Amino acid sequence: MAYCKIRHAFTPFPFYLLLATLLFAPFCAIEASRPPFACNPGNGLTRSLKFCRASLPIHVRVRDLIGRLTLQEKIRLLVNNAAAVPRLGIQGYEWWSEALHGVSNVGPGVKFGGAFAGATSFPQVITTAASFNESLWEQIGQVVSDEARAMYNGGVAGLTYWSPNVNIFRDPRWGRGQETPGEDPVLAAKYAASYVKGLQGNAAENRLKVAACCKHYTAYDLDNWNGVDRYHFNARVSRQDLEDTYDVPFKACVVEGKVASVMCSYNQVNGKPTCADPDLLKKTIRGEWHLNGYIVSDCDSVGVLYDNQHYTALPEEAAAETIKAGLDLDCGPFLAVHTERAVSRGLLSEVDVNNALANTITVQMRLGMFDGEPSAHPFGNLGPKDVCTLEHQQLALEAARQGIVLLQNRGSSLPLSTRRHRTVAVIGPNSDVTVTMIGNYAGVACGFTTPLQGIGRYVRTIHQAGCSGVACTQNGQFGAAEAAAQQADATVLVMGLDQSIEAEFRDRVGLLLPGYQQELVSRVARASKGPTVLVLMSGGPIDVSFAKKDPRISAILWAGYPGQAGGAAIADVLFGTTNPGGRLPMTWYPQDYLAKVPMTNMGMRADPLRGYPGRTYRFYKGPVVFPFGHGLSYTKFSLKLAHAPKDVSVPFASLRSSTNSTNFSHGVKVQHTKCNILSLSVHLDVKNRGNMDGTHSLLVFSTPPSGKWSTHKQLVAFEKVHVAAGSEQRIKVDIHVCKHLTVVDKFGIRRIPMGEHKLQIGDVEHLITVDANLEENS
Repeated sequence: MAYCKIRHAFTPFPFYLLLATLLFAPFCAIEASRPPFACNPGNGLTRSLKFCRASLPIHVRVRDLIGRLTLQEKIRLLVNNAAAVPRLGIQGYEWWSEALHGVSNVGPGVKFGGAFAGATSFPQVITTAASFNESLWEQIGQVVSDEARAMYNGGVAGLTYWSPNVNIFRDPRWGRGQETPGEDPVLAAKYAASYVKGLQGNAAENRLKVAACCKHYTAYDLDNWNGVDRYHFNARVSRQDLEDTYDVPFKACVVEGKVASVMCSYNQVNGKPTCADPDLLKKTIRGEWHLNGYIVSDCDSVGVLYDNQHYTALPEEAAAETIKAGLDLDCGPFLAVHTERAVSRGLLSEVDVNNALANTITVQMRLGMFDGEPSAHPFGNLGPKDVCTLEHQQLALEAARQGIVLLQNRGSSLPLSTRRHRTVAVIGPNSDVTVTMIGNYAGVACGFTTPLQGIGRYVRTIHQAGCSGVACTQNGQFGAAEAAAQQADATVLVMGLDQSIEAEFRDRVGLLLPGYQQELVSRVARASKGPTVLVLMSGGPIDVSFAKKDPRISAILWAGYPGQAGGAAIADVLFGTTNPGGRLPMTWYPQDYLAKVPMTNMGMRADPLRGYPGRTYRFYKGPVVFPFGHGLSYTKFSLKLAHAPKDVSVPFASLRSSTNSTNFSHGVKVQHTKCNILSLSVHLDVKNRGNMDGTHSLLVFSTPPSGKWSTHKQLVAFEKVHVAAGSEQRIKVDIHVCKHLTVVDKFGIRRIPMGEHKLQIGDVEHLITVDANLEENS
């Protein structure tokens, strides 16, 4: 039977979609399952081999399989397009697939078409991060992995996804900042752990639904700026910043998220390529954090460290250095070409190759790839019917709604009224876009709702692009845009950026709106007879100080790259169907900030003597356009502290530990404490004093004691709470002393300062005194 595909577009009448699904579903054939990757029960020569016995411990099966491979066969398994081993009944496998915010066809492991015409495309990560909603992130991961498993079962995708990107959004010009959860290490860490848990699932102990990968380790956030590219960049990073900022989300990925893979980056860190640094790979990721999985290079990284960085004199030396440092898999052909010579020359032992293979094959076995028939797997029943479902698309819409940030709202001009604003002029180069909304590392969306279409579901629209593209190099269409604004009851300008301005290997040169966009906004605002709303699509921050100061611009919204349902979500916020609750996950700097911060300077902390202002809200204290965590609502929330401890005593792990930490002016080393019992709870009452239901993002910051320690505040926790109009909710926020009330000294040692720590939650402040407990030290 020929397959049929049902593509659900967002519509105000979901009942009809549901009806269509029910009517056509009986006529849709489910594509047959893919043949077994290995251990085919129909292959009498291999089905009885020891590594095929699913009842045995995985490490026993892995050891048996590796023992049967020749050196040449082993080496062809060290690269992303791993070769088949026909004599053992093992198929070839493509390791490289992507699922940053939906199953993507950026990597060669995924092919759309046939019964799998598309997949649900969620908002870009920076937008989803603005929701500050851990449960949402995990739920998105669960949906993405459902669709990934379904596509694997259908033979068009792999099971190893090199996502998420958890690098810190350090510099506002970075073209890939859109892929990250933002500038704050705690926010990025919580996103990393949540999304990974959603992707990998918790179906059974040591089993994986799909295998996630946290990238790009570490201190990678420059692609191509001012003549410096990622292939040649040596990131000079202090031990303090590495521990305090850059490594925080990666540690959470491994320790809390139990991620199955970490990807090392192109750049060098302090003179060593990350993929050839045993301190970063063997010692930290696998040794200290106990990675249960494999380490993979960014694509062609091993070749880059030889060809571009000239880190080794010979290619076989590069192969040996990386594998011995802890690299298990090469995205690229380098290890397949040069590893055998490295072994023959004595630079590398076959045992080193075996160790690398043990890590990759273990992950494949945890995925069930050596268990025979895929349909027997707990997720073996997933198929085309489980991709682009109504529920999945509804979640994409909800994620977009939660990620939209209301930056400004003069005189409560928003939400718009369908009674007073019967005609809306929709203007701007991003007003009727589709693929722009899904950002980079995206796949083929199930369908799109553009801003123009979304607004058109509420009122009559008059549309003018104003510019041909976001570059906006000419102003010849401005007159038509002004005329549209003069005719309408309200004007919505949808402006901003796209992948032609910010993308992988395309860092921005400035923070202003491109080309003539600013002029278009100002001229249309002057011409508009009704309220003018500026909607911005972008991954990175934009200096829109002109709009913030212009009294004719009534409101400003940031939608990020809101995914396939972005237009519907924007319209829902504009007309008040959704009360916005997003918060900025990054600082919006003024344009003149850039002159003081070369992208090549990795320092987080300000250096006043050199005129260096520092980075992110934690260390930069200069003027901003909009601050980290900023976001307005259509209602008014008030907070009241219900209960919180006023002091906490830090117990030592041993008598020797307390002796080593007697100089409490330097803080107590975290490693010397009984961290597992150092948790405290803060209870807050959140009241909605307005007349509209709303969701409040509760952000908790802490500031260490004054004096020796920096007084910069740090996000330590956040909670999302929905509160009906006029009602009140009590929220409990858990704070872990060893994670959240700590500082990192210049040697990279995390310490707990003694004294008064200040917690700040909105306009509520609370002091907690931390002291050392010298009595419980045994």
